[in-house]
Amino acid sequence: MHVPDGFIDAPTSAVTGVVAAGALAVSLRGARRELDERTAPLAGLVAAFIFAVQMLNFPVAAGTSGHLLGGALAAILVGPYAGVLCVSVVLLMQGVLFADGGLTALGVNITDMAITTTVVSYAVFRALRAVLPRKRRSVTIASFVAALVSVPAAAVVFTLFYAIGGTTDVSIGKVATAMIGVHLLIGIGEAVITALTVSAVIAVRPDLVHGARGLRQRLKLRVNGALVDAPAPVGAPTAPTTARTSRRALWMTGLVASLGLAGFVSFYASANPDGLEKVAHDQGIDKKEERHAAAGSPLADYAVRNVSDARLSGGLAGVVGVGVTVVAGSAVFWAVRRRRTEDVSPADTGL
Repeated sequence: MHVPDGFIDAPTSAVTGVVAAGALAVSLRGARRELDERTAPLAGLVAAFIFAVQMLNFPVAAGTSGHLLGGALAAILVGPYAGVLCVSVVLLMQGVLFADGGLTALGVNITDMAITTTVVSYAVFRALRAVLPRKRRSVTIASFVAALVSVPAAAVVFTLFYAIGGTTDVSIGKVATAMIGVHLLIGIGEAVITALTVSAVIAVRPDLVHGARGLRQRLKLRVNGALVDAPAPVGAPTAPTTARTSRRALWMTGLVASLGLAGFVSFYASANPDGLEKVAHDQGIDKKEERHAAAGSPLADYAVRNVSDARLSGGLAGVVGVGVTVVAGSAVFWAVRRRRTEDVSPADTGL
């Protein structure tokens, strides 16, 4: 879904750049309400994890592959505002360092891959959470559906951008049919990855998951050798879910997993073109694609220049990418958290 330079004309790219800048400003302000000293470090890790998993293209059909977009995952784990920032950090790192996604198309990519996926998925997620039982399984189900919907939604938005500012004369109907069709399939992979990741984090630290707020578990009593729900006193709140691991352990586990995925597992990812690349080639909308401004980067195309071994080159690039992304993301969210702290007045603290 990374749009290269040349697919969308300059005026449309400029407008989406303004939209993206405005959305990022709103997200920076909104993230101050979502993040605290416990959850801010998780947000930087989420950005790095999304970067790592985006390197793992999975086969879809007819010589096409797909990869995680990450908007739903980020929104559910750390909140929609912080989610927009997470995916935007990933897109910026990919565009500047790895020549993945055009620099003049950065506004298009942020609007499509960060804003659209996050807003749509979180709206679907909240709607489902409102009608499903307040249980962990419901969060997983809602995460699956939200992620599934977010990918074809991004395909629709790209089609709208192309209808407004496409640089080639290709039928919009053909573009829409091809984009939505293949991204419905990619959405299944997105949904599986999102649901599994959210479920894994909830299993160990439900208190850190933004979308799991409000989950409660009943106290248990052992009756005749079996655990049963204890009756709660009238009007008394149920016991909160408990953490099974420390924040530091969770952060280190997530970082190691990200490094392993990007540095080793990525070598086995599908080499087939992703959904947009395949559609662009088949439909001819890539005729005016421009050479990436960062094509000369030592990390372009996720390979370290002058390292001849493909496995080592790609692995090193992935490790560098995870490292840079976690540092950049953590810096952004540290600044957001610091601003939140500075905004707390004596009146707010009761002093």
